[in-house]
Amino acid sequence: MAVRLSGAVRGAAAVLPAVVLVLGGCAAPAPAGPASQEIQSLLDRHARALLDRDEPGYLAALDPALAPAARTEFGRLAKIPLGGWSYRVTDVDGAGEGRATARAELDYRLRGYDSGPATTERVLDLVERDGRWYVTGDRAAEGAPQQLWQQGEVTTVTGARSLVLGVGQSRDRLREIAAAADRAVPAVGNAWNGDWAGRVVVLVPASIDAMGRLLGGPADSYRGIAAVTTGRAGGGPAAPADRVIVNPDAYAVLGAFGRQVVLTHETTHVATRVQTTKATPVWLSEGFADWVAYRGTGRTAGQAAPELRRAVLAGDLPAELPDDAAFAFGGDAESLARAYEGGWLACELIADRWGEEKLTAFYRAVGAHPARDGAVEKALRDVLDTTPAQFTADWRAYLGERLA
Repeated sequence: MAVRLSGAVRGAAAVLPAVVLVLGGCAAPAPAGPASQEIQSLLDRHARALLDRDEPGYLAALDPALAPAARTEFGRLAKIPLGGWSYRVTDVDGAGEGRATARAELDYRLRGYDSGPATTERVLDLVERDGRWYVTGDRAAEGAPQQLWQQGEVTTVTGARSLVLGVGQSRDRLREIAAAADRAVPAVGNAWNGDWAGRVVVLVPASIDAMGRLLGGPADSYRGIAAVTTGRAGGGPAAPADRVIVNPDAYAVLGAFGRQVVLTHETTHVATRVQTTKATPVWLSEGFADWVAYRGTGRTAGQAAPELRRAVLAGDLPAELPDDAAFAFGGDAESLARAYEGGWLACELIADRWGEEKLTAFYRAVGAHPARDGAVEKALRDVLDTTPAQFTADWRAYLGERLA
């Protein structure tokens, strides 16, 4: 999930969001063999020492050459409220030669915030000396994201309903973000009566380049994107933990209203994550998050949907609801804005004509469908007593009414 800047935001303080949810995934079985078991035991002790704040025990698993960097990382992690930290070895290569390379899943939890772990994949180089294994290298697996504490000293700010972790950011700025996140949580709760933690974790890296490394992608993909939410769609309460990652450059140009919209939108994605599945079209997930973010703000349709309004006034009324491809990062900015605005107004239409409870029921019904095909059609019939063709016609008419 992500939030990009609309034309209105660039000039004043409006925001239009986007979402990136990870779907599915299943764990590989742990490898067998004495070396694998010894390496797993070594990493278990290493993790336990970190949670116990036992620096000597933490360093004992490592080659002495790694000690300076490990002490630095240990100090950074000590400032984060860890409630869990564990490795699961999934593959070991070359263990018969006194050297090995292991792949492991690293799971960690933030105490008081994560119902499920945040998960990443690590590659560890090891050497055996005198019958004992030592880690000589520890790096992210190819394509896996970097972690915030690997980017510098972490500053932690705890809000009433939020935890904000930043690198290269002033404490005052992080407090401002925490205050906005604290306001976002009850705003989402008032609109979405779902089973979620009612808390949000926000990461604020030092730059857009650092943001790209946290997401495992090129920084250019996120220019103009104010924030992104990571998580696993439809994975249940124990799915990997959500993180809202703020683009410090884009977020900084927003006014107070725009910043609040960003964090409320992203918090909506956190709240609705369990009900957002492969059956959910992006126009619905993004449109609903925008609907919650703008709900009760008094913003007119023209203010919240300036690009789509320009198109409608020019006689370019969209023929269909935007497809998933219209929400891709890195495309034409105006087309992307129109896609988000179209999704928001589709959700506005449902709330206005059928009621807010019907809108949330529609969202749940779509996400509960076993596949994308037929999901929207069935929910339109069962929840709203309409058809795709009629809903599209109603939506097009609504655009004309609200944006003319």
